[in-house]
Amino acid sequence: MLIPVRCLTCGKLIADKFDDYQNKIKAGEDPTKTLDSLGFERYCCRRMLLTSVETIQQVIPFYEAIQRRKQEVQSELE
Repeated sequence: MLIPVRCLTCGKLIADKFDDYQNKIKAGEDPTKTLDSLGFERYCCRRMLLTSVETIQQVIPFYEAIQRRKQEVQSELE
């Protein structure tokens, strides 16, 4: 996952706490209490963690499709 290293608004370091956040959320803890315990009190920092998505899973199908098409074109040219 590509999580920003720092909050884009205030510059606070956030990437080092992302794994702890994900583990606590998967364990069933309340997101509000988890963010408070990790020291994220500003809403801009909270936004950075809450809105991060797993983009690599969305990109892989396009990459695979491009590779398949590239192989098809290569086979047609030969």
